[in-house]
Amino acid sequence: MLTLSDFDFTLPPERIAQTPPLTRGASRLLHVDTDGGLHDLQFADLPGLLRAGDLLVFNDTRVIKARLAGQKATGGKVEVLVERITEDDRVLAHVRASKSPGPGTVLRLAEAFDAVVLGREGELFDIRFPGKVLDLLDAHGATPLPPYITHAAGEADDQRYQTVYADAPGAVAAPTAGLHFDQDMLDTVQRAGVELAFVTLHVGAGTFQPVRTQDLTQHLMHAERYTVPVATQQAILRTRKRGGRVIAVGTTSMRALESAALPAEATTQSVGPTPFGQPRQAGHDDTLFRQPAGDTRLFISPGFHFQIVDALVTNFHLPQSTLLMLVSALAGVDTIRTAYAHAIACEYRFFSYGDAMFIEPSRHVL
Repeated sequence: MLTLSDFDFTLPPERIAQTPPLTRGASRLLHVDTDGGLHDLQFADLPGLLRAGDLLVFNDTRVIKARLAGQKATGGKVEVLVERITEDDRVLAHVRASKSPGPGTVLRLAEAFDAVVLGREGELFDIRFPGKVLDLLDAHGATPLPPYITHAAGEADDQRYQTVYADAPGAVAAPTAGLHFDQDMLDTVQRAGVELAFVTLHVGAGTFQPVRTQDLTQHLMHAERYTVPVATQQAILRTRKRGGRVIAVGTTSMRALESAALPAEATTQSVGPTPFGQPRQAGHDDTLFRQPAGDTRLFISPGFHFQIVDALVTNFHLPQSTLLMLVSALAGVDTIRTAYAHAIACEYRFFSYGDAMFIEPSRHVL
């Protein structure tokens, strides 16, 4: 049985990208082909790896300015990171403070407005804002860069830590594989006969949550809200009927798509990898989408049977992370180990602002 140690690797700190490339799409691309072969390319080469009739599925979530600095009435400093907007004026948030604020505590945020702590839900605090959350965050919040990026978010990050097709506000982390695409690239692949479709999965801060137990079945997976629209469901069915591939752009798109094809009990469980999934059957199943919207805690790890996704565009992921386990489930553990060792040796840039991979798994892995 695989354990946490099987997904560890040593990454030199200088390989962690602190800033994006000068222009979108100016990154490198490591192509992992169906035989496990590795090819060093540029991201601009991606259209040549796609086929007419393929479908690219993007996550159109928009990153909100979810980070707020503030203080309690006692003068103690706090930092609030909104995890989820639950009502127009209400959120669930992470709060960093020397002492956890109890119900009724007033937080002065961004030296601009007061918010009230209503209570807790697990590790998150239920907080009421004095007006519309999105308006207050837009006016006073900061873009929530990942913890491994050392600089404070600036105007450049507000623009570059956001996909060009971002639409539905609600994420506190970007779907980073999509950051490589500019409008010219989207136009290019469409002219080549590749269809585009969108899902929404509001990425939470839990995406950076480390796995703290060697026994993967004991890991508590974070929940994220997703939607697979009817138009995207129809696009996937069309793609299957014409023999094209469904290619997820990013692990969040993949989790949304695979969640939609599973029964509720497979995506709402909170602990351990999801063992559900049967080998993909031939034919076209118009009842493929069992749960097209909801909250998902889907934990994809080696042994998972993919129902929707045929290939993946993704960035390089943190050691011992659930996302590294996800890409290992798609490509194979040994293939990903070899690919990551190659990427480190060849000085690829890692994580959110880093370079990309295009993974075409062997059929036996799927």
